[in-house]
Amino acid sequence: MDVSKPSVARMYDHLLGGTDNYQVDRDACEELLRIAPSSRELALVNRAFLVRAVRCLARDHGVRRFLDHGSGLPTQPNVHQVAQEVDRAAQVVYIDNDPMVLAHGRMMLAEDPATTAVLGADMRDTGRIFASPEVRRLLEGEQPVAALFVSVLHCIPDRDDPWELVRRVADRLPAGSFMVISQLASDDAELRADVTNFMADITDGRWGQVRSIGDVSRFFDGLELLDSEGPVEVSRWQPDSDLAPRQRSEEWIEYGGVARIGSG
Repeated sequence: MDVSKPSVARMYDHLLGGTDNYQVDRDACEELLRIAPSSRELALVNRAFLVRAVRCLARDHGVRRFLDHGSGLPTQPNVHQVAQEVDRAAQVVYIDNDPMVLAHGRMMLAEDPATTAVLGADMRDTGRIFASPEVRRLLEGEQPVAALFVSVLHCIPDRDDPWELVRRVADRLPAGSFMVISQLASDDAELRADVTNFMADITDGRWGQVRSIGDVSRFFDGLELLDSEGPVEVSRWQPDSDLAPRQRSEEWIEYGGVARIGSG
């Protein structure tokens, strides 16, 4: 684990008010906040969206199995905690390739290996992920699964075709499963370039890109959105109340939604 360079997971942890980060991550966040001042609110808004989406799928759609791609450092509440408020038997597999994420995740989940697991893998390696014992167990019985890609697809560059990644995962899930997707987005080309270049530089290229609203909407092609309005700025997706977190400015946003995988 190289702590001389910022980590996307540790930067996100810092923006959420966590403690699993280093000075190099905090310094990077300060520069990011200079470029995009709403970044801290954006992180909070996105985490709240994740919690609402998981709760909605567990409570209203009977989903008991979740596959969390690029899960990041444990942050209260975690996906399994939200899902298990509805059903204690709900199962979650967390996927990440950050050594610190894996260490913290495995320590956190050691008490309940029957319903939760942490898989060390690159989220682009769909074949390896779906061949793993953890995910094969999750898919037994053809019950619906929710695949989560929450604020992670901007870590994948266009050359690796994140749209195809989403399609590959959707094709491997049982009919009636769900996709939860959000990504950093902006229609300001200069801001997209500034943030993308900054993040690529500080992470030695371990970054993808901020995308336009239209490019993020493409992730939902062929899926059945739960909301007829379509993808939205995620604080607008089934908000708990008017007091839910909001960004003070919208130079960039987390844009996404929840969709069902059809029967074909």
